[in-house]
Amino acid sequence: MSPRSFLLDDRLNDYIVGHTEPADAVMVRLTERTEALGDIARMQVGPDQAAFLTMLTRFARVRMAVEVGTFTGTSALCIARGLADGGRLLCCDVSEDWTTIAREAWTEAGVDGRIDLRIAPGIETLSALPADPVIDLAFIDADKPSYVSYYDELVPRLRPGGWIVADNTLWSGAIVDPEVTDANTEALRAYNDRAAADDRVTTVILALADGLTVSQKR
Repeated sequence: MSPRSFLLDDRLNDYIVGHTEPADAVMVRLTERTEALGDIARMQVGPDQAAFLTMLTRFARVRMAVEVGTFTGTSALCIARGLADGGRLLCCDVSEDWTTIAREAWTEAGVDGRIDLRIAPGIETLSALPADPVIDLAFIDADKPSYVSYYDELVPRLRPGGWIVADNTLWSGAIVDPEVTDANTEALRAYNDRAAADDRVTTVILALADGLTVSQKR
């Protein structure tokens, strides 16, 4: 099964997927190859979230995008497909193995020329970027304890009107369970609090997939 919202039962999930832009052959093969990895495949974005990322990228006319946490490349593929002419996507990840799968899918889809993959800790890649506010869209889907650090590096580099989308921010509902206090959950609470309180951006949490915190720079 592809990742889906914890808020949906089978019928609602099937209905939503059935009324969402369908995955093409490249996406289907990438999903199947990722699912073959086992339980870790849950890190892959689902079909509704994938369609949303492409739609947002097109809507925002994104020319410069950044992704922190690439895994097998589904979300990067979706963002790259939505880029404006001449647009570029910088991907940050630490795994050669998983991103090898990503590279093959990007090549098959014909978007590999738009993507610059950096294999290094994401915070190192982000902190080395120029300080100019030129990023149109950033997608964060990596190690949860570093979410706030990624946010703090990205917001100053966002152009006015630019977007940050953070994944997994409802954490299967654990985000509102006071008895859940592990490091990942607390880090996601800190991220949501940080974005909501930051007057440089406007923020909304979408109950899509495992929760998306969407912030737009003023």
